[in-house]
Amino acid sequence: MSTVTAGMEQLTLPAQLMQWAQQKPDAVALRQKEGGVWQPVSWAAFADTASHFGLGLLALGLQRGENVAILGENCREWVFAQLGVALVGCIAAGVYPTSPAPEVEYLLALSEAPVIVCEDQEQLDKVLSIRHNLTFLRAIVVMDPRGLRHYDRNGIHDFEHVLALGQRLQKEQPGLIADSLAKLKLDDIGLIVFTSGSTGRPKAAMMSWRGLGCAARGLNTALRCRPEDALVSYLPLCHVAEQMFSIHVPMATGAVVNFAESLRTVQEDLRELSPQVFFGVPRIWEKFHASIQFKLREAGGLRLALYERAMRSLAGFGSAPRSTWRFGQRVLWAFWYVVILRALLNFVGLRRCRIAISSGAPIAPDILQFFRTLGVPIREAYGLTEASGATTMQTTDASPVGTVGVPYPGVEVKLADDGEILIRGDVVFRGYFRNDAATLEAVDAEGWLHSGDVARWVDGPAGQELRIVDRKKDIMITAGGKNITPSEIENALRFSPYIREAIVVADRRRFVSALIQIDFEGVGKWAEENGLAYTTFRHLVEQAQVQALIQKEVDAVNARMPQVQQVRKFHLLTKELDHDDGEVTATMKVRRKSVGEKYADVIEAIYA
Repeated sequence: MSTVTAGMEQLTLPAQLMQWAQQKPDAVALRQKEGGVWQPVSWAAFADTASHFGLGLLALGLQRGENVAILGENCREWVFAQLGVALVGCIAAGVYPTSPAPEVEYLLALSEAPVIVCEDQEQLDKVLSIRHNLTFLRAIVVMDPRGLRHYDRNGIHDFEHVLALGQRLQKEQPGLIADSLAKLKLDDIGLIVFTSGSTGRPKAAMMSWRGLGCAARGLNTALRCRPEDALVSYLPLCHVAEQMFSIHVPMATGAVVNFAESLRTVQEDLRELSPQVFFGVPRIWEKFHASIQFKLREAGGLRLALYERAMRSLAGFGSAPRSTWRFGQRVLWAFWYVVILRALLNFVGLRRCRIAISSGAPIAPDILQFFRTLGVPIREAYGLTEASGATTMQTTDASPVGTVGVPYPGVEVKLADDGEILIRGDVVFRGYFRNDAATLEAVDAEGWLHSGDVARWVDGPAGQELRIVDRKKDIMITAGGKNITPSEIENALRFSPYIREAIVVADRRRFVSALIQIDFEGVGKWAEENGLAYTTFRHLVEQAQVQALIQKEVDAVNARMPQVQQVRKFHLLTKELDHDDGEVTATMKVRRKSVGEKYADVIEAIYA
C-alpha cells in the first residue's frame, strides 16, 4: 500500500508543491542547518520562494522550455531553483559540484543551458574560466555571493536579486505562475539528468513528470513515507536516486527533507536527526562500517570485548529474516541490543531508521549482513538514470541476500537471451537531449530499455527476484576461458576498512590481479596505532608493513572465493583515484578503460 497523498498521482511535481502550500502552509517542508541550528522552511515559504525565483529568471530573459543548469552542493536554494525553474515551464539540469571546469563546459554545452545557478565563488570561478566558449550562456546566478566584491558582475546575479525581480514581476502580473502551471502536462520533460559517463562521455537523459512520478510512487510502496517522517539529503542532487529521496518521494508524501551540512558531517547530522528513512550508496555503508570498527578499536577494553562477543553470539542473524527468528533468538538479540548494539546505532544515527536502502552499485553481502545484525533494515534496490532511478527493490528482509528484489508497480522487467536487464513502463526516460542515435540504441522499437546490466532470476518470498551479475561490458573472460565477475571480487575487497577501491584485472589474463587503493584514513589510523610514521599517501603505501596489511586482507577475501576468482597478485596505487584526472566519474564510479590505460605498464609488470 502506498502512502502517496490522494490526488497527487495526477499532478506534476511543481503542481504538487503548490498543493502542499495550500493544504498545510505552515507545516515544515525542509530544514537546513545554519550555525549549528536546524532552520525550518514551511510549505508556503517553499512555494513562494520557488515561484519568485522562477519569475526572476523570466525577468532576466529566460524563455519557457529552456534548460537551466544548477551547480552546487545540496541545499535549500538548490531545491528552490529546481522547483522555480519547473514552475515557469523550464527544465533543470544538475551538474556535480566536484566536476572540473572542462567537464562543466562539456555538460553546459550538451544541455545548451542559457542560465546556470552556481553555489558559491568556487563554482563561479569554474564557469568564468570557460565562459568564453559558451556563447549561449546569458546569465549566471550565485547562491552565496561572498568573495565576489571585486568581480566583474556583468551577467552575474545574486540569488536574492533574482528573488526580488520575481517578487516585482509577481506584483505586476499576479497570474503568471497559475497560467504556467495550467500549461504543464505530465508528459512534459521535467528534468535532465546527466549519465555518469563510466563507459563514455556523459549523455543528457530527459525525464518526464509522468515517469518521475511513477518512480516515486513505486519506490514509496516499499518506503511507506509519511508526513511525519524525516529524510536526509546529502548525496548529489544531480543524481536521479537522490532526486527521488530528496524531492520526488517527499513531494508526493509530505515528508520532511533535512539538508546535511556536508558529506563530511553526515554521521553527526544523522545522530541529531535520527531519520526514519535513509538512502545510502554502498560506499556510505562501507564508511559507516569502517567508522564503527575504528571507534571500537579506539575504545578498546570492555566495549570492544562486548562487541566481539555480540558478533559471535549473533553470527548468522543478518542472513535470516527477522520474522523467522525463534523466541530464544529474539531474546538474545534484545540482550545484545541493550548491552552494545543500541550504542552503535546511536553512533551512526540510525536507531530510529524504519527502512534503509542501498543502491547505485552492488553492496558486499558482508556489509549487508553486518547492518542487518545491528538492526538496520537495509534493503537493496536497483535502478538506472534512464529508468528514473527506480526499477526493483527487496520488499522484505526475507529476500535472499544479494538480490535487488522485484519490479515496482507499473514497471516491466525481463531478461534478454544474454541475461541483459530490459525495462519497460512510464519510468523509462524520453530520450537523450539532441542525441537520437543514442536514444534508438538504448530503447528498442517495442519500448524496452536496454540497461547494459546482466542479471539472473532467483527464487524469493515475493516470487522471482533479480540478482545482478555485473555490467555487461565489465564481465571478463580469463585466458583459460573462465568467466569472471569483477564486481563480486571488488565488493568483497572493499569490505575491508583498509581498502577504499579495488579494480580487478582478469580479461584474457592467466589469473586474477587487482589494483588497490588504500583507505587513507583507515590505514592512517592503523599506522598510528602501530607506531608507523609516514608523511604522505605515497609514503604510507610504500611501507612494507602496509603491503603486508593489505596482503592479509586480500588473503581473507581469497579464502571465501572459488579458486578461479582469487586475487593472486595486486598493486597498491600510490595516489588516490581522482575525478579531475578522469579516473573516476563524479559519482566515484571507476572508469575502467581510463584506469587500465593509465596503469598499463603496472598491469603488464604484474603478468610479466
